[in-house]
Amino acid sequence: MEDLPDAAVLATRLKNTLIQYHSLEDDKWRVAKKMKDVTIWRKPSEEFNGYLFKAQGVIDDVVNSVIDHIRPGPCRLDWDSLMTSLDILEYFEENCCVMRYTTAGQLWNIISPREFVDFSYTVDYKEGLLSCGISLDWSEKRSEFVRGYNHPCGWFCVPLKDSPNRSLLTGYIQTDLRGMIPQSAVDTAMASTLINFYGDLQKALQKA
Repeated sequence: MEDLPDAAVLATRLKNTLIQYHSLEDDKWRVAKKMKDVTIWRKPSEEFNGYLFKAQGVIDDVVNSVIDHIRPGPCRLDWDSLMTSLDILEYFEENCCVMRYTTAGQLWNIISPREFVDFSYTVDYKEGLLSCGISLDWSEKRSEFVRGYNHPCGWFCVPLKDSPNRSLLTGYIQTDLRGMIPQSAVDTAMASTLINFYGDLQKALQKA
């Protein structure tokens, strides 16, 4: 078995990092893509030589339902078109686990399927929830996948002030896909993938 991290220490550090991203001034971000309901921004990451992406949009459902669809679990595979498998490798407690998941190829398979092993943590945040994660250096690898690496990522979900049955969902994503891909292809794919994520999530919640 792998040497697992101290879950409490990692969870606290991860939460604090995401709150720091969430408090960055607006002028630090540049718009990468905008659709009617969702905006994607980006800024150079301080973790690696790619970008930290910020996504924000309104979802027509309550916070708990939105986060239940995003956090590791059976809901996620049902609707996330990019995710092809998801296994929980280790539970620390109900809101904290290590998961392994795989993603489909993107951009006409210029970006081949990827595998990630992430520590995931969900916690109360103000009147809503934060679900966040970071990749672990997991030695066991599968030859058919390139192992990608998620630097601190997460989703803040809070009820809209004037409409508590709707939620404001704000995500921070910085993924090092590794392998031999030009960074520009990764950046193009990431902005589009995040836009699609909101659309797919909204459709899944309407069906639920």
